[in-house]
Amino acid sequence: MKIPGRFILFAIFGLTLSSVAFADGTISWPPPTPPPGTNPAVFPVPRLDWLQHFQKNLDQAKKMAAVDLVFDGDSITDFWQTTGKDVWSQHYAKLNAIDFGISGDQTQHLLWRLQNGQVDGLHPKLIVLLIGTNNIGYASDQVVEGIKAIIGEYQKRCPDAAILLQGIFPRGETADNPARLKIKAINQTLAPLADGKKIIYLDFGDKFLQPDGTLTKDIMPDFLHPSAKGYQIWADAIQPVIDQFFGATSLSPSSPPSPSPQ
Repeated sequence: MKIPGRFILFAIFGLTLSSVAFADGTISWPPPTPPPGTNPAVFPVPRLDWLQHFQKNLDQAKKMAAVDLVFDGDSITDFWQTTGKDVWSQHYAKLNAIDFGISGDQTQHLLWRLQNGQVDGLHPKLIVLLIGTNNIGYASDQVVEGIKAIIGEYQKRCPDAAILLQGIFPRGETADNPARLKIKAINQTLAPLADGKKIIYLDFGDKFLQPDGTLTKDIMPDFLHPSAKGYQIWADAIQPVIDQFFGATSLSPSSPPSPSPQ
């Protein structure tokens, strides 16, 4: 059985899939499970359902003359290419930017991607990282440990790059949503990781909210993923950091940023 592209699934109908070939390597399937007592958020594993997407990202990066700006994370980052595509075009298309985000990813999946060639040979100036909302069912310290592991991998593989670490975005309609409290605790623990130079931390989640803490469908229709308006708010919030590394050149002259809600 074959999947279009460079993926070959070694399987016989009725038997269990045993291995998957991708790029220049082969992985065992199913992947190993974390040993007892191991934090699953730091145990790198792939996802069979996104290997094509992963390969597509690898191929795109190889076709680019240079990759100066990397976005990475889960569906919220991935959807820059759909819901947020117009904002992406205005802000980042001219900056040799690539979006490595994959929908559904947890920290352990992003770790696996980094350890399996995602940024090999790349030399970005800035990495824009947003990950962790899909680990929200884990203990807060486990999520933080997973994010720290990702930062460590990026620093090892892209030592000249700075990392813009973003606080996990708010989710749920109201301020008393249980996920909000956990996200706040995680973000407070992430903030001290910043040194202002190689790791820059921004938590701008309040820009998505109403004064009473409500998250509206106008900004996040499912109370998790930004609308096009939400992506504009995001872009406006990180623009000063983008300018710091690329100069004030990333906006189309005919497309000024829209004001963020007060």
